[in-house]
Amino acid sequence: MPSPEISSPVSRHPFALLLPEESDRMDHAAAAILPSTRLMENAGWAVARVIRNRFSPRRVTVACGPGNNGGDGYVVARNLARWGWSVRVAALAAPKPGTPAAEMAACWTGLMVPFTAEELAGADLVVDAVFGSGLKRPVADDVAAVLAAAREVVAIDMPSGVAGASGEILGKARDCTLTVTFVRPRPGHVLQPGSDLCGEVICADIGMPDAAWDGITPVVQHNKPGLWSLPVSGDGDYKYRRGVVSLCGGAEMPGATRLSARGARRSGAGLVRISAGEGAPAYRLGDPGLIVDDAPLSELLEDARRKVWICGPGLTEDEVAATLPQLLKADRIVLADAGALAWGAQDLSRLKGVAAVTPHIGEFRKLFGPVEGSRLDAALAAAKRINAVVVMKGPDTIIAAPDGRLAINTHASSALATAGSGDTLTGVIAALLAAGMDVWEGCCAGVWLHGEAGIEAGKAHGGWPLAEDLDLPLGPARATATRLAREAGDKKATGSLL
Repeated sequence: MPSPEISSPVSRHPFALLLPEESDRMDHAAAAILPSTRLMENAGWAVARVIRNRFSPRRVTVACGPGNNGGDGYVVARNLARWGWSVRVAALAAPKPGTPAAEMAACWTGLMVPFTAEELAGADLVVDAVFGSGLKRPVADDVAAVLAAAREVVAIDMPSGVAGASGEILGKARDCTLTVTFVRPRPGHVLQPGSDLCGEVICADIGMPDAAWDGITPVVQHNKPGLWSLPVSGDGDYKYRRGVVSLCGGAEMPGATRLSARGARRSGAGLVRISAGEGAPAYRLGDPGLIVDDAPLSELLEDARRKVWICGPGLTEDEVAATLPQLLKADRIVLADAGALAWGAQDLSRLKGVAAVTPHIGEFRKLFGPVEGSRLDAALAAAKRINAVVVMKGPDTIIAAPDGRLAINTHASSALATAGSGDTLTGVIAALLAAGMDVWEGCCAGVWLHGEAGIEAGKAHGGWPLAEDLDLPLGPARATATRLAREAGDKKATGSLL
């Protein structure tokens, strides 16, 4: 899905996806620096400007709630009317006296109409200024029915009914052509299902004082190059310095293990080795640069250079039971997926000691139970529960660390929806961990590179690549990520726009 277009200065936290409570704290901090209505005026003007740039003059009804979101709406109405547009305001309820929203409502001298489905249906464009991103309870059915009657909608901050913190639909929500938010996007702008209702997302600069960021360390990040930097190869590199990735290979399903191995090799691993035991002959028919070991795992673990291991792709539960405990006892960095997750689902303590797990939503539910409410909260709780990074795979992949770090990746393609794609991902992540990246950052980077490879493979194969096609674009994906990270660093240093 497209990333929100940001027009705010990026000197602080350029990848932040602000939680509503973080945004509220910034507003309170700003109120001590600026007049209380300044940011509201700026926000409403920014929305009106976007509307004027995207639409020709037409009949507009601004649907205003009683809070700050409604206050922004009154400013939008005033600016559009000043530019000669036909504008009406339909208020769900009057703002509380003495608030900035009440002051903005008092400045509106145009036509007021009832908050009804008939009024909104009669407009060419409706501006949804009813509820903002901080919504915590379901929208009442009668309010949702009124908004549903609109022909076309531009939302301020967040479509009413979408939770800004999680992308959940609270009650019902209307799809929008465009959503204009402020300072930084919210998680709900990129997390499904709410993100599907936002339309194009524009994040506008409203003059938030830089000092308002003081004391705020955003919890959630939008996963992009610059949030992390890839290890850079130097002239003095050799295969062990670039990192060794080892895999446990099963006897029955070698294909998945080989896909992981190819992902690791194409992502920059200096050496990739498969511990195949008696199944070694099935693997030796593969890539010539792949080393296949038939020695006992206990003997292979004597090599201290083999720090990073993949356990699970292509393994039966019995094979996992015979290998994973040995890896953990040897204090290796273990990336667990597929068969390892199935084995761990029977007893979650079996995964204690792994560095990261990469479940899709079905595997996640088997491991940690039903996901009710926020997937962000569920992923973070799971990471803390097993003390490992959790990569909850999907079109909007969540990467959660037990220390509280969270990232959402939207840089992906439906081309990845093919069997074996996840096996490639484990190899990509493992190569980055073998190169020395922090586990959470390595998982974030691996997910982004995998998404970039899926996008490019989709282009090359008419949108329908096989998992075997995903490793070839990984080298160019690394080059792209390195360039974008460098550009992001340059823009952050200069305070220019992202």
